[in-house]
Parts: sequence; structure tokens; C-alpha cells
Amino acid sequence: MFIVLNKQKIYSYLVTFSTVIALFVIAFAVTNNVSNTIVTSASAKELPIYNVQTEEKKIALTMNCAWNADDIDKILEILDKNQVKITFFVVGQWADKYPEALKKMANAGHEIANHSDTHPHVNNLSNEQNIKEIEACSQKIEAITGHKTTLYRAPYGEYNNTVIKSAKEAGHTPIQWNLDTLDYTGLTGEQMWSRLNGKLQNGSIILMHNGTDHTADSLNMIINNIKKAEYKIVTVSELIYKNEYVIDSNGTQRQS
Repeated sequence: MFIVLNKQKIYSYLVTFSTVIALFVIAFAVTNNVSNTIVTSASAKELPIYNVQTEEKKIALTMNCAWNADDIDKILEILDKNQVKITFFVVGQWADKYPEALKKMANAGHEIANHSDTHPHVNNLSNEQNIKEIEACSQKIEAITGHKTTLYRAPYGEYNNTVIKSAKEAGHTPIQWNLDTLDYTGLTGEQMWSRLNGKLQNGSIILMHNGTDHTADSLNMIINNIKKAEYKIVTVSELIYKNEYVIDSNGTQRQS
């Protein structure tokens, strides 16, 4: 009888011990899974908007302003002639040098967006430094045009998680592009168009620059060819979704 009782106790101890071990393993697995989820979320790559998924045949034409303003009058004349409004991404120091050009752009009804204050390599900057660049540029543009900026394009097309998060903290939506004319390399208008022809799609965002060799004298042709392809040219703010959207791994903004 004594032996039987001890066997029962031993069996009971083994069951209790096994239960404790099982609970420990489950708790460890859950904790480890949660930890991995947190790490994955924290390390997820932040992306700007490259283009937009839309059923409408519309694209955004954008122009970075960072060098001179010699061709601004001609560019504005062509845009007015074609009844087209575009988005100019302006550097703060450019606004300092050419406030009258900036006023003309804003007064003509074009969208003025933020392209940093000093055009630095933003991937090398801290969160605070990135925010300072954006806010300084926005303040200068507001002082000249009366309007704050809400869109941001990082210089050189650079970005990392810090850059994107800084833009959002500064109240700006980060904007990239999915079609590049490479006008700043000195391409002719025909060469620029060859980079766009057959690649335009609903929701495309096109990159151009003022102050190049051929942007101004090619702009009319490029606009006409876009229209012949039956696309409407709009500003970035008219193209993107403001609420309830996601940005997929390709940088395409979609309604959620």
C-alpha cells in the first residue's frame, strides 16, 4: 500500500511538472512571437508616394526649383497657354534668391511644395535637422505666397525612415515620382519624351526641373503629347488621396 501511494504521488508530481513546462514553452513562444512582430514593425521601410492607383486618366506634372529662375517666365507662359496647373517643389534658398518668380508661380494658380531649405543630403541628417529643413522652407514660402506647404520632396530623391517620419511630423506628405525626364542631364525634348512615351499610366507622377538646357523649350511638346495620350495633367494634391490610404511596397498609393 505504501508503494502504491508513492507511485501515485510520483505520477501526480510528473503531471504537475509537465504542465508547468508546457505552460513555460507556450509563454516563451508567444513572447518571442510578439517580440518579432514589434521588431518587424519597427524596421519596416517607410516610403513616399511614387504614384497613385486610380481609375481616372490623370497624371501629375512636377518641377523642382533649385538652381536659377531664368526660364520661369517662359515655363509659366507655356503652362498658361495650355491651361495646365502643375506642382513646383521649391528649395528655401531658391525662394530667397527669386521671390518674384515664386510669387508669379503662386499667383498663376500653381501648387507650391517643399523641397527642403538648403538642398542637403537628408539621409545624413537627424530627425530634428530634417524637420528644421522642412519648416524653414515652408516658412519662407508662406512669407512670400501667403500659403504653407503640405507636400515634401527630399533632395536628390534620397530618403530613409528618418526622412519620411520627419516629413510627416512636420505635417508634410512625402512625394517621389515614378517617371523621370532626366531633363537635368541636358536631354533634348525628343529624348525626354522617349522616356515617357508608352510608360504613362493613370496616377503617374512625372519629374522635371527648371533651369535646365531644354525643359522650357520642350515643355509645350511634352504637354501636348500627354494630352494626345488622353491624360489630364493635375497637381499632386489633386492626384493623391488625403485619407484612408495605404502605400504598397512599390510606393503606389491606394485607397484602403
